[in-house]
Amino acid sequence: MDTQALRKRAHDLDVTVWVGKSGVGAVVDELDDQLGDRELVKVKFLRAARGGTDVETLAADLADRVDADVVETRGNTAVLYR
Repeated sequence: MDTQALRKRAHDLDVTVWVGKSGVGAVVDELDDQLGDRELVKVKFLRAARGGTDVETLAADLADRVDADVVETRGNTAVLYR
């Protein structure tokens, strides 16, 4: 996996998955479907989802659940790759 190339591709992606107060469990199926259709998905963690947990931890948890890798996290957004 060429992280640099993936970051470049992810730059222009729109966020297609939002994690809210229901947490990461609520978006696992949707994210899994999207990763089946395309390699890269941008995920935004809303304030309600974070609740004292950092975005890196939430992104890693979500990536584990859908068997993906975290390409990068920036602010409240993460890019996942499979």
